[in-house]
Amino acid sequence: MDFGLAFSYVFQDKDWLRKVGIVALISLIPILGQLVLIGWSLNVTKRVIDRHPEPLPDVDFGGDLGRGFSAFVIGFVYSLPITLFALVFGILDSIVAGQSSSDAVRTLMAILSLCFGLFVFIYGIAMAIVLPAAYGNYVAKGSLGAGFALGEVFGLVRANIGAYLIVLLGTFVAGLIAPLGTILCIIGAILTYAYSVAVMGHLYGQAYNAATQNKAVLAG
Repeated sequence: MDFGLAFSYVFQDKDWLRKVGIVALISLIPILGQLVLIGWSLNVTKRVIDRHPEPLPDVDFGGDLGRGFSAFVIGFVYSLPITLFALVFGILDSIVAGQSSSDAVRTLMAILSLCFGLFVFIYGIAMAIVLPAAYGNYVAKGSLGAGFALGEVFGLVRANIGAYLIVLLGTFVAGLIAPLGTILCIIGAILTYAYSVAVMGHLYGQAYNAATQNKAVLAG
């Protein structure tokens, strides 16, 4: 893993401003623009996995839109446990709130609320580690089903957990960079957001390569 490269490779492309600028403008399109942006970042992931000499791609609207939608589906499915738990807890809470409950029931609901918050926190961290592996497996295999091949996805994480922890750190840092563009008003914010997504895409690809290489070494 080359942490610094994920942040610097964009500027090594002579056309980086045009490429990032175009996808940044497209991202302003409601819903579709965000899907294209996500798909574009996963194209970065794919090119890193394929060891392409120029990992920063031009926008491929149709292809990026398809990849972005697939990424949305993968993320949605992986987040279902949190959604279902929230739904059940919300129903229970509304039932209790609509009745005159005893102190014991209110105490129980408070405990359940604490447990739910702890579950969301732990599961959220797990998702932040596993999802990049799922995205990497998806773009590497070119199949939506590969994103749900849990044996392969968890195998990637187990093969090099350190790489995916670096991705987690990089995602946090990229998230800090994204809003910095507000200093330069709207245009700067749009560009830095697109740049941060490009950083994450590169890290996903690096982590996949590191994990598969480690798996090959272990198998050998």
